[in-house]
Order: sequence, then structure tokens, then C-alpha cells
Amino acid sequence: MSRYPIDFPIADADNHLYETEEAFTRYLPERYAGAIRYVQVGGRTKIAINGLISEYIPNPTFEVVAPPGAQEEYFRVGNPDGRSLREIFGKPIRCPEWAREPVSRLAHLDELGIENALMFPTLASLLEERMRDDPDLTHAAIHAFNRWLHEEWSFDHENRIFATPIVTLPIVERAVEELQWCLDHGARSVLVRPAPAWGLRGPRSPGLPEFDPFWGLVQESGVLVSMHSSDSGYADLAQLWEGGGTEFLPFRPNPFRAMVMGRRAIMDAMAALICHGALTRFPDVRIATIENGGTWVEPLLSEFEGVHKKMPQEFTEHPVETFRRCVYVNPFWEDRLTELIDLLGPERVLFGSDYPHPEGLADPIGYVDDLPDGLAQADVARIMGGNLRQLLGVAS
Repeated sequence: MSRYPIDFPIADADNHLYETEEAFTRYLPERYAGAIRYVQVGGRTKIAINGLISEYIPNPTFEVVAPPGAQEEYFRVGNPDGRSLREIFGKPIRCPEWAREPVSRLAHLDELGIENALMFPTLASLLEERMRDDPDLTHAAIHAFNRWLHEEWSFDHENRIFATPIVTLPIVERAVEELQWCLDHGARSVLVRPAPAWGLRGPRSPGLPEFDPFWGLVQESGVLVSMHSSDSGYADLAQLWEGGGTEFLPFRPNPFRAMVMGRRAIMDAMAALICHGALTRFPDVRIATIENGGTWVEPLLSEFEGVHKKMPQEFTEHPVETFRRCVYVNPFWEDRLTELIDLLGPERVLFGSDYPHPEGLADPIGYVDDLPDGLAQADVARIMGGNLRQLLGVAS
């Protein structure tokens, strides 16, 4: 039995769907035919982007998947026996129907005790990084995916499942067009990769004034921007130390990359948006950091304190205050939740389970048992659903 009674609606900030093979190709314009293909390699299906085969997701068809929560023990107690990920994942299961479409997913949410869920893609997190040298293709592919997502899931299913379309930023005018399309089709939240925007002149910070038309529409509309963990291109930084040209492979153990890349992208993204002024010029923008954990928050705020102390003239407001106003954080259940809640307050913390991914929780609402002792029931309700429901404008 839970240490805290569940007498409030649960809203999960981090649920996932598994895409079908049509997700990226059904609406891809003819001129880009072949840019995204599924190919056979040694009897296994792989996804190829612009002719390059990716191992980012080992089984991109998701015909079989790891059981939900397969890595929970791994995160709770570690891996003292040095088992491989295949051993940790255990026997794969057929992809459940509820991971592919919203009607059965809604019934499954009822079984899990979840009222509302942000629904994120899985495979789509690889697209932008592998198309970064072709901004036109990036925008076309993301729009094609969004059309598929809306057709299969909608962006607001029964006021309970909120699938999150992607907005890619390379060409600002097209980012604004895409955001407006998403809003016109009912999006309550949009997914923006925590990464530089790779445009026609190379990468640059999305916090720079050239992106103000995008952030202006975000503020005007009130849509929640979800910055979900993705391939943010930080393999480039690891390669400065390790050499080679290997893509980021999240399911291949690499201690150095785990340390270098684990929280760097989200810290840099938040630093860019604040230091380059976007969240001051648009103070009503709300950003939820999803599946990035929470251990990066205290070091980032400490860095903000230090840099503001040395050069306050470069800020129109204290960067810590900017962060506290604009940013909501979804920590991992295994993070130091007491410290994070004390640092940000329960009003800025979001429950998210990563269900049904293997690194998430098999029983999503079991997250409540990892909350610190002694929380007021009202604060538990905020973290476990109230904050997200308020951000999404879901009626109480």
C-alpha cells in the first residue's frame, strides 16, 4: 500500500508510444523518397537516414520490445554482476496494441490508475540529429511525422492523452509555421529537442533573438514546450576524447559517454535559453524538461549564481529567478528527490514514469513511493499530477 493515499487524479508527464514503420514515410514528400528507409542487415531490420544505417534504436520496428520497467532493479541496486543489457532486459515481449494506438491505450491507462498522460514518440528522437546537414529535409520529415501522429493518435484524445508533435527549429519561419499547424490541430504541448538548432548557417542557440518569432507564438498561445531527452548531438563532444565517428548509442554501455553526455545537453539548453535572453524576453513561456532527470538542476543554478555575481550587467533579471519562473522538472524516481523538491518547490516538479520503456517503471504510479517522507498531501498531489494538469489546461 502506498505511503501516500491516491485521492487525486494522476497525470504522467512521460509516457511513450512505439511508432509503426509508416510513421516517417506515409506523408514524406515524394522529392524526399528514400531519405528514410527500413533496410535488412544480417536478417534484422534497421532504419537508414540519408543512406546511413542507424543503430540508435536496435529494433526500430518495435515488433518485440523489452518489458516495461525491465531495468528497474538495475537503477535501484546497480549491476554488481556486470550483466549485459540483453540479460537485464530479459525475454522480449510482442509490442502491445496499446503502444500503437490511443483507444486501447486509454483503457490501459485506466488499468494503471492514470488519468492524463503526455505521450512522446520513441524512434523519432533520432531524426533531427541525423538530418542536421539538411534543414529542408528536417522540416519536411518532422511535418510528415506530425501528420502521421495526429492521424493515428490525435494531439488530444478524450482530454486525457496528449500526444506531443515535434517542432524543429533550423529555419525559424518554418518552425513558426509548424507550431501554428500543431496549435491549429489541438496540440497542448510540443516537443523541442534540447540541442542547438542546425540551420543553413550551421548550429546556433535557440535562445538568440532570431528565434523570437517562435518563442513569441509559444507565449501567445500558452502551449507547453516539452524538452524531452533526445539525441542532442553530444556524441560530437565525446568523440573529441575518444575519436572515431560513432553515433550516440544509448543501449551500448560506455562509462565515459554516460558521464559526459548524461546531463550536459539539458544544462546547456537551459543555459542558452536564459543567458541568450529568450526566457526574459518571453517571461510567460513554460518549459517542462522531461526524461532528463533532476540531478543537473542544482549545479546549473549554482553556475547561474556564480556568473551573475561576476557580470550582473549582462542580465536583465537574475538567471535563477528566470529558471524558477519558466522551468518545470521531471526528475527520475531514483534522483535525490528531497533535495530537488527543497530547491525548486513542489510546484515545479513533475511526475513522469517513462512507461513503457525498460528504463522506466513497470507500475508508473509506484513513483509516489519514492517521494520523500513528510510531504504534505497537497504537494504530493501537485507533483503526481496537479502541476501537469494545470500546465495542460485540464479541468479539475
